[in-house]
Amino acid sequence: MSETHRRLPHIYLENEWLFVTWHLHGSLPHDRYPPPGLRAGEALVWMDRYVDTARTGPMYLLREDIARIVVHSLQHGVDLGHYDLRAWVIMANHVHVLLLPKIRPEKLLGALKGCTAREANLVLGRTGQPFWQAESYDHWVRDAREFQKIVDYIENNPVKAGFVTRPEDYPWSSAANPAAREGKSALAAGTSACATSTS
Repeated sequence: MSETHRRLPHIYLENEWLFVTWHLHGSLPHDRYPPPGLRAGEALVWMDRYVDTARTGPMYLLREDIARIVVHSLQHGVDLGHYDLRAWVIMANHVHVLLLPKIRPEKLLGALKGCTAREANLVLGRTGQPFWQAESYDHWVRDAREFQKIVDYIENNPVKAGFVTRPEDYPWSSAANPAAREGKSALAAGTSACATSTS
């Protein structure tokens, strides 16, 4: 087990599934997140509600070319053997994933976020600017019941946000890919310039 602290605690257990959420830089008010007195789980719920209903701030992930960069990078991490991936969704300003790390989570997240930030900023003409918020929310999965609850939470996020009426109709999600339901590689084929090297 390893543990790190920034604004939220980050506890990583070996051979356990991890639910991770990260969002675009500037999508949350810096002076109010997380609100004082909230536990980590409550902070996630607050953050998710805020970013799902936000109508201002960065929404780069609504662009197909930017969403594809994130999808391809997620797949590349699976191909490299950095993690198994069960559920994922790319929303307008944040990403949810449920993965089983095969390397240290802080390394794989740093590589994934760093690579996608570089590629997206290049496409957007924003080279050198912050793309993702530095801190991610993570939660290790305690049992099979919670595992399924998190899969449902992730895949229903676009429905909750009003983007679609059925999870499988949202293209940037494991719900739209039958292979994800079987626990296989859950992403569309594609290439990524991301090396996602952790060395």
